[in-house]
Amino acid sequence: MAKTLLNPVPFSRGEEDPIGSGSRWRFGARGPTRVVVVLFWACFLFQITVNAQVKEIRRVLILSDLGVLSSPGFAEIDRAISEALQESPYQIELYYESLEVTLFPDELYRHRFREEFIQKYSDRKPDVIITAGSASLNFIVELHEPFVRDTPIIFCTVLEEIPDRTGPNMHFTGVLGTLHPEETLNAALRLLPDTKHVAVVGGMGPFDVKWEAIAKQSFQKYESKLEFTYLTDLTMPALLERLKHLPSNTIVYHTAFTRDAAGRRFIDSTQSVPLVASAANAPVFVMDDVDFRAGAVGGDLVNWADDARVAAEMAVRVLNGEKPQNIPIVRSNNAYMFDWRALQRWGLKVSELPPESVVLNYQPTVWESYKSYIIGGISLVLVEALLIFGLVWQRARRREAENQLLTTFESVRESERRFRLVANTAPVMIWMSGPDKLCNYFNQRWLDFTGRSLEAELGNGWSEGVHPDDLKDCLDISARSFDLGESFKKEYRLRRHDAEYRWVLDIGVPRLSLDGSFAGYIGSCIDITDHKLAEKALADVGRRLIEAHEEERTWIARELHDDINQRIALLSVNLEQWAEHPPSSGVEVSNHIGSVLQNLADLAKDIQALSHRLHSSKLEYLGLVLAAKGFCRELSEQRHVEIDFIHEGIPGSLPKEISLCLFRVLQEALQNAVKHSGARQFRVELRAASGEIQLTVNDQGVGFNQQNAVNRHGLGLVSMRERTHLVGGEFSIQSEASRGTTISARVPLEVKKTKTSVASAGG
Repeated sequence: MAKTLLNPVPFSRGEEDPIGSGSRWRFGARGPTRVVVVLFWACFLFQITVNAQVKEIRRVLILSDLGVLSSPGFAEIDRAISEALQESPYQIELYYESLEVTLFPDELYRHRFREEFIQKYSDRKPDVIITAGSASLNFIVELHEPFVRDTPIIFCTVLEEIPDRTGPNMHFTGVLGTLHPEETLNAALRLLPDTKHVAVVGGMGPFDVKWEAIAKQSFQKYESKLEFTYLTDLTMPALLERLKHLPSNTIVYHTAFTRDAAGRRFIDSTQSVPLVASAANAPVFVMDDVDFRAGAVGGDLVNWADDARVAAEMAVRVLNGEKPQNIPIVRSNNAYMFDWRALQRWGLKVSELPPESVVLNYQPTVWESYKSYIIGGISLVLVEALLIFGLVWQRARRREAENQLLTTFESVRESERRFRLVANTAPVMIWMSGPDKLCNYFNQRWLDFTGRSLEAELGNGWSEGVHPDDLKDCLDISARSFDLGESFKKEYRLRRHDAEYRWVLDIGVPRLSLDGSFAGYIGSCIDITDHKLAEKALADVGRRLIEAHEEERTWIARELHDDINQRIALLSVNLEQWAEHPPSSGVEVSNHIGSVLQNLADLAKDIQALSHRLHSSKLEYLGLVLAAKGFCRELSEQRHVEIDFIHEGIPGSLPKEISLCLFRVLQEALQNAVKHSGARQFRVELRAASGEIQLTVNDQGVGFNQQNAVNRHGLGLVSMRERTHLVGGEFSIQSEASRGTTISARVPLEVKKTKTSVASAGG
């Protein structure tokens, strides 16, 4: 039987800090020292108040249309309800039941399920029943057992259908789900205004027929403008073949596909949607966020997990004494969500999306990533061009003055004096040489740079300041240019007055005498050291990013192959052995099912941890505080360390750029601390004050040298600093040997964006 009762799972909140307005959670393995501390405080509290009581137990039953194995969507709903119930002040005994309507649609199974359900819960009456799905709500409404009639009912994942048989004595409230096929179609027409055909894809299961009917009703008023083709009565191979040969100017609207015409069953979100998206030669739009898989464009999507969290909050209110009928029924909050990769595949523009659309997997352009470097490079080129233009213009003016004052030598000397006066006040280093290749003039800016006298620099004296490794190339370029009478450009290292060698760009142009003959060169130098260092830093960051990307891919591949794949294979072997040698008693069946479910739960937990490392959905749906708390708890359990997490005054809603920045900095800083500090206790603080949010990660470990860390494996530090600067924040590190490390990030609540960005959930 697909119906399974899991063991009651009690949930309780973490430790709360009774001091201040913030809350503190401590996660970590309890060693002997901690046991002693707990016993001490237990005795102390017992002496203060003998009336302290253990949390009261409350029973909560979750009844779903589908099980966690046959529907990832209902698995997310169960998980969201479980997490939200942790906020209850009670110790929760949580029970799961599933109708499995797609696997067992026959009336005989429902009758047997109804009898076992009544027998099981008549003597263990739930305090609250949460139904997930229309079939589950109908099942509860049709029961006439007293323990059901007296039990508050909270429903969710119900598509605007409340059974008429609920009656005035039923105590219920909940969340009505709303599908928006028409809004999704309008968004598709904005992106693809030349659309002429709409292919509606669906299956033949009970869920499929229901969702297809909703879509068909919404599309009726568009049938005069568009040609609708309903591909809802085909086998999966036939459907995929049809999708490969759709006419041009077509879009695909996927409803639900759990069973094809041959009776073969599919998991819609993980099997049907990827098959449809990969086969279709047109963009595919979907109805809910569970079906929003790789390859689908998106649409106006309903979020079942969000509905489940709202329903769980209602259940907590009921457990606290409120009556269900006094809690208003609410509707789900839909959102426009699109995949940037799918938009790029079909040539769709982000600017054409509906307002406030969420775009996932967005990748910035080269201009957005390197805008500052490009602007700096162009500015440098312009400065060089202006300098050359100024020098040429000055030479032209000088030649004009020499021609006009040819009859008088004193006028020429006056012109020379004026030129030298201008050159000495110029913001660049200027030099001149005669036709004998010897320098006969250096302006004051050159002398200030080298710290030497004019006499020491004249002739070939200037070459004494050139770096020995650059001297030969520098002189060779000058000699060739003199022989050809052409302009030249060279880069070399020149010793500054503080004995530091600096890179300079030296540009020389020929100058002519009054009779038009070659009279030597005039040149200018500018310090380009910072520019070259920036180019080197950019190249190093690019190389490190590539290496980090490859390391992450290797790590993910190793985790999937060596851990996840092997465990799945082992589970498959166990199931095959069980099929060949079925157990002889119900106890063995129950034990084996329990073992399989535990293995699946552990596997799902590890896959979720791997997914959270790549992208935290908690950050997107729960906010910064809960996402950070969850990450601290998971890292603490994985690495067997203690992490104090403190937050104070954090707003419930933050700009996505700020949330993602602080969450990524927290991940990098805390993982580095756990890996390298040698400490076992860590402290994380997240506080808001004076229009900014400050994140602090502290350990009392071995410390480190920041410069050595950047030179050796500095991509993590560079990434944290760059992330903070991109949202207008400040990043700092304090670390001393054997005294620990403190990493701080201060971010203003109002982001001053430095590049164009689109709302995204990744990081």
